[in-house]
Amino acid sequence: MNFCSHCGEPVSFAIPEGDDRPRFLCHACGTIHYQNPRIVAGTLPVCGSRVLLCRRAIAPREGFWTLPAGFMENGETTPDAARRETREEACADVALAGLYTMINLPHIDQVFMIFLAELNGSYAAGPESLDVQLFEEHEIPWDELAFPTIERTLRHFFEDRGTDHFPLHVSDITPEQRSAFFGSA
Repeated sequence: MNFCSHCGEPVSFAIPEGDDRPRFLCHACGTIHYQNPRIVAGTLPVCGSRVLLCRRAIAPREGFWTLPAGFMENGETTPDAARRETREEACADVALAGLYTMINLPHIDQVFMIFLAELNGSYAAGPESLDVQLFEEHEIPWDELAFPTIERTLRHFFEDRGTDHFPLHVSDITPEQRSAFFGSA
C-alpha cells in the first residue's frame, strides 16, 4: 500500500501507538489501515459414496482438481459463501451439514473453511471449472489436487467415513508443508 484510501496521501508502515505489529499509517488523516486474513469458504459435496471435485479453469493451479471453494465476499456468512462458491464452480445446490475443516495458512494470510455437504441434484462445470466429476475414494486424482487444504480435507473425510463420525478438524499448514505439497505436483 502506497497511498491512503481515505485521503490519498502517502502512508508509512510502522507500529501504531498502543499496537504490537506494523500497519499502514496515514499521518495526514490519522487512518490506520488494518489488513486481515482472507477467508476461503467452500464445500465437500457428497453424493452417496462419492465426492464432487472441480477441475480448475483459472489460475492458480489451472487444470488441477479442487473442492468448490473461493474467497468470501463482504456481506456474506461463511455458509452463504460456501453455497455460492459451489453454485458458481459446480452449478450445484447443496445442503450443508456443518463446518468440517478449518485450516489456517498464516504465511499466506488465509483461513480455509470447508463445510460437509449433501449434493442435491445435478451439477455441471461453471465458468471457473473445466470439468466437474463425482469420485469414489479409489478414483481421487491425489497427484492432481490443487492445494494441500483440499488433500487434507479429503483425507479426513475418507478416514472419518469409516467411523461415520465427522468432527470439526482444525489445523494449520506450515510454509514447509505447503512447499512439500507443491513440490510433489
